[in-house]
Amino acid sequence: MRAVQDFLKEDPHYVRAPISKDQGTALHNAVVAENTTLIKELLKLMTPEDLKLTTTKGATALHIAAQSKKVIIAEQLVKINNEQLLIRDSDGNIPLHIAAYHGHRNMIWYLISETPFDKLTANDRTKLLLDSICNDIYDIALQILQMDPSIATVDTSDGPCGWRALEMLAKKPSAIGSESRLSFWKRFLNTWFKGIYNKVLMKTLAHQLVEDLWEKVRTQDKQFSSNLFQYRETLIFKAAKVGNVEFLIILIQSYPDLIWQLDGDNMSLFHIAILYRKESVFNLIHEIGTNKYCLASIITSEKKENMLHLASRFSDHEDEKNIVLGAFRMLWELWWFKEIKEIVPPSYSSLKNKEGRTPQELFKMTHRTCKKDSEKWIKETTQNCMVVATLIAAVAFAAAFTIPGGNNQETGTPIFLRSNLFTLFLLSDAMAMVTSSTSILAFMSMFMSRYTEEDFSESIPSTFLIGLSALFMSILSMLVAFCTAFFLMDNSVRAPRVPIVVLGLVSISITSLVLLQFDLLVDGFLHLYKYIFRSPLIERRLFKRKMPTRNEKE
Repeated sequence: MRAVQDFLKEDPHYVRAPISKDQGTALHNAVVAENTTLIKELLKLMTPEDLKLTTTKGATALHIAAQSKKVIIAEQLVKINNEQLLIRDSDGNIPLHIAAYHGHRNMIWYLISETPFDKLTANDRTKLLLDSICNDIYDIALQILQMDPSIATVDTSDGPCGWRALEMLAKKPSAIGSESRLSFWKRFLNTWFKGIYNKVLMKTLAHQLVEDLWEKVRTQDKQFSSNLFQYRETLIFKAAKVGNVEFLIILIQSYPDLIWQLDGDNMSLFHIAILYRKESVFNLIHEIGTNKYCLASIITSEKKENMLHLASRFSDHEDEKNIVLGAFRMLWELWWFKEIKEIVPPSYSSLKNKEGRTPQELFKMTHRTCKKDSEKWIKETTQNCMVVATLIAAVAFAAAFTIPGGNNQETGTPIFLRSNLFTLFLLSDAMAMVTSSTSILAFMSMFMSRYTEEDFSESIPSTFLIGLSALFMSILSMLVAFCTAFFLMDNSVRAPRVPIVVLGLVSISITSLVLLQFDLLVDGFLHLYKYIFRSPLIERRLFKRKMPTRNEKE
């Protein structure tokens, strides 16, 4: 650092000489290294025109600074020469484009506040909007749309900008919240504390962005109907595939006819939801009342399959693998099959597809591997759990005849018989014995199961939850019994902190057990609950207006 300063003081003209293979100056390299101290010293020796020097790729120092998260570097460069904001590199990008592409939110906010918006072309604004959406920076995207509402209808190589933006948002199921407008305090945070990235705030802004884009596309595009229905996969089908229910609600609320739209294979969005196992999207079908039976009667064009055939096909999507494991995978598939069976006409249960298979036959054929995998998972899990439960039962049985502190030699009664801790020890030891025995019996029942479809839908999941819950309780009871026994035996006055240390260690074990097993228990109970009652866990009105009937549509 010191050597560079001394060298440039002797030969100041070298400050603007290229020193790298891509013809970058010392300033370019200092910005790459994010050396703010050296950048300040270099700027003292440079003129405003020197900051326009570019590399072989046409990048100024501000282009390079826009790739980083250090806004202070960009501020130093713009302060000396703000003309850099509109200089384009060899790809036609200004620094603001670079920042939007890399998704550095604070850098984008600074550059967009300094860059003259009226000097940006329509393509510049379109690129900023799409890059902001791509990087989930919805407050910036919303501001760009508000500054130039006509951007929604600007033509791009892949169609109007508004359609492309909506298509990107349709593929982001976790990005859109249920709120349509910002509350006062959220608007305050968004205005005065732009550096705070709040996920809830971003979801609300994403919701508002979808509404605004959809409204502008519908009102400004004179060829709305033809543009919406001319593609094989429209927005609603792309959103249905990924389970983007909030996106669908926004679109259908303002254009209810979309709920009757069919794709090239004669499938509605509910057919797509069944095929891709999107429960949140499928639950929308309950909002259209008796008209759901009209949609349920539709048969696909290519394979001549109804909704029950689609439910029979095994869902092998990665997101489903992550939420359903082991025995509950078959339960999940059976839940879908029986749920759809209640909607389709009774005759559809025996209706054959193009391959000559009924839904039941198709289910058995496509779920053979899933059934084997579930059976393997159950056997391995039950074996491991039975070993643990057996060890706990043996320890609890032995502890019942090994009384802490021993017995009184004269009366034969336990020395700590009148102690509350001794009572707690007996209760916890008995609980450990009973629950571990229950767990062993439950897992033995699962291990000896026939593993039929009826077993997977009825006995196996419930028995597994009983066994796992009993094992969970037996471990907790064993730890409680150990703590009480230790406190009863520890009569040392010289080391009063020892029991406290032991209690702390046991608390860590209990906490770890809860964290590791609680999610599995909750997930299992939720899946079992949904299968038994076959209804959404949370009932809510999704639409503010009544869905159109088929007669109204005609």
